[in-house]
Amino acid sequence: MRRLWNLGLQLVVPAVVLLAWGLWSARAQNFFFPPLTDILASFRANWLFARVPSDVVPSLERMLAGYALAVLGGVFLGVLIGSSRPVRWAAGPPLEFLRAIPPPVLIPFAILTFGIGPQFKVFVIAIGCVWPVLLNTIDGVRGIDPTLRETARVYRVSALSRLFWVVLPAASPRIFAGMRNAVALALILMVISELEASTNGIGFFILQSQRSFAIPDMWSGILLLGLLGFAFNAAFVALERRVLRWHRAAQASALETAA
Repeated sequence: MRRLWNLGLQLVVPAVVLLAWGLWSARAQNFFFPPLTDILASFRANWLFARVPSDVVPSLERMLAGYALAVLGGVFLGVLIGSSRPVRWAAGPPLEFLRAIPPPVLIPFAILTFGIGPQFKVFVIAIGCVWPVLLNTIDGVRGIDPTLRETARVYRVSALSRLFWVVLPAASPRIFAGMRNAVALALILMVISELEASTNGIGFFILQSQRSFAIPDMWSGILLLGLLGFAFNAAFVALERRVLRWHRAAQASALETAA
C-alpha cells in the first residue's frame, strides 16, 4: 500500500506539469512552442517506431559502448590509484588537469584521430563519463576500514581474492554512486557528440529538425531524451538496490544497534 502511495505521489507532479503545458501551449499561438498535441503526434510518428532502427538504436549503442568503457577504465584505474598513496600523489596533478578539460572540446581532436565514424562519439562519451566513476572509486578504496585490510593480510588472502572479496565490495557503494552520475553524463555527451559530423542519431535528428524549422519534431526528440533519462535512472536505481541490498541491510542493522 505504501509503495502504491509513493508511486502515486511521483506521478502527480508530472501529470500536473503535462496538463499545465498542454493548456498553455494550446493557447500560446507561438511558433516555437507548438501545442502539446502536435508534439505528441510527432512523437508517435517518429519514435513509435519509425526512427527507432535508424536513430535510437545507433545512439544507444554508442552511448552504452562509451559508458561501458568508462566504467571499466574508471574502476580499474580507481582501484590502482586508491590502493597506493605514492601512486595517488603522482597521479593527482595529471588527473586534475585532465578532469578540467570539458569533453565537448575534444570533439575536433576525436574526429581527427578516429575519423567521423562512431568511434569518435564513443571516445567523447567515455572520456567524459570516466571521471565520476574514477574519482568515486578512488574515494571508495581509500575509505576502506584499515582493520578489514589487515584482517585479510593476517589470514593471507591472495591479492586477487582481496580485490574481489574485500576491496570491490567495500568500495561498491561509492562506485555505484559514480556510475549513476555517469549515466546522466553519457546521455548528454551522446547528444553533443551527434551534433557534429553525424548522419544519424537522436542529437542529429534534433539538430536537423531545428535547422528545417520542424519545431514539433525537435520537441519530440527532446521529449524522447527526457524519457530515456528517466528510464535509465529508474533501471539503475533498481539495479543498485538489488546489488547493494547487503549494504543497506548492514546500515539498518548498525542504526538499530546504535539506537
